[in-house]
Amino acid sequence: KNTEGEGDLWKLRDVPRRLCFSLLCISIQPETLTETLARMLARYSVQPQNGLCVSNSRNASLLKGFSTRLEEFRSSNLSLGDFISGNTLEEKNPSIINGVIPGPGRESPFEKRQSRLPPWLKNKNPVPSSTDFKRLKKELRGSKLATVCEEAKCPNIGECWGGGEDHTATATIMIMGDTCTRGCRFCSVKTSKAPPALDPNEPAMTAEAIAGWGVDYIVITTVDRDDLPDSGVEHFVKTVQLTKEKNPKLLVECLTGDFKGDLDCVSKMAKSGLDVFAHNIETVESLQGWVRDRKASYSQSMKVLEGAKKAKPSLITKSSIMLGFGEKDEEILQTMKDLRGIGVDCLTLGQYLQPTKRHLRVDSYITPEKFDEWKRIGEELGFKYVASGPLVRSSYRAGEFYIKNILQRQQI
Repeated sequence: KNTEGEGDLWKLRDVPRRLCFSLLCISIQPETLTETLARMLARYSVQPQNGLCVSNSRNASLLKGFSTRLEEFRSSNLSLGDFISGNTLEEKNPSIINGVIPGPGRESPFEKRQSRLPPWLKNKNPVPSSTDFKRLKKELRGSKLATVCEEAKCPNIGECWGGGEDHTATATIMIMGDTCTRGCRFCSVKTSKAPPALDPNEPAMTAEAIAGWGVDYIVITTVDRDDLPDSGVEHFVKTVQLTKEKNPKLLVECLTGDFKGDLDCVSKMAKSGLDVFAHNIETVESLQGWVRDRKASYSQSMKVLEGAKKAKPSLITKSSIMLGFGEKDEEILQTMKDLRGIGVDCLTLGQYLQPTKRHLRVDSYITPEKFDEWKRIGEELGFKYVASGPLVRSSYRAGEFYIKNILQRQQI
């Protein structure tokens, strides 16, 4: 496509598509790609600069900049699409600084672009095939309960459900409905100020279903129900008690909300018969208002975890931190120290991933090596168990052999 007249200016839109299609059709060799591209652009009397093209007769000097881009393309691993769209080597192969790769970020100028996932976040075994996994999935189809594992498309579902020699089979279910009264910016659960009423038969149905699953360790979680006077604690407690009645040997972890900071509710939950009391701090103190709903807070979550420990000192308490919101290392360390200071026993650290375009963007991707460093630091701080990795979630392998041993030792 040619331009006529001096100084005609037009956006480079149709040309890239035509070039890409032509080059793909003739299966051009990589070593001749840049030369062919240059010839074709010269034929159209066009030189690009910053996504725009101008007529050759007026701006021949722009060819120097274009040649530099061609040399960069020749010596890099950029695809033709990357080259034409203006992607740079830094975007294609971002530098790793202190174990962190920059993501799109909340201040990113590329509002409509999703960053490429680092290779360690790509699940290499997307289809679990173990016998335990297939059995549990079949049994779940016969109940009306929803698992967080499936709803959130958790990448670790095969590991948790499948069990194995080094860890016990684990499933995570959500009670009190699927609609939350809060709207945290990282969470994809539906929100409403007036969610549906609780099903009074749910505790019994849940206990009956769990008893037939044959799992060793169950995680029961819930949406926040600020619309209820007791935040749903009585419903939660009844579910735990009936579940334990059906299978006394089953280990039960409850991932709770903050009950609006009501420590009486926290105490009831801690004394309900559960084995592990979990409540997630989610992120560092400075980012609480940005990441979580305004009804939640750093200090309130700390009081909940501390209150559970005071209500029952022998109780195992657990929390989780998501990384990738833009937190600093010193803030992560301080959060870990604060958690350990109130007696939290177990900690998980994982990578935040944006569930939909409507949710918070990923500020940075943390490398596996950096997660290993946080695991080491957590163990040095005195946590009894630390799970730290890019794909780790708050209920990740919750029935890990080590946690099971902690509980069993306490029960002797």
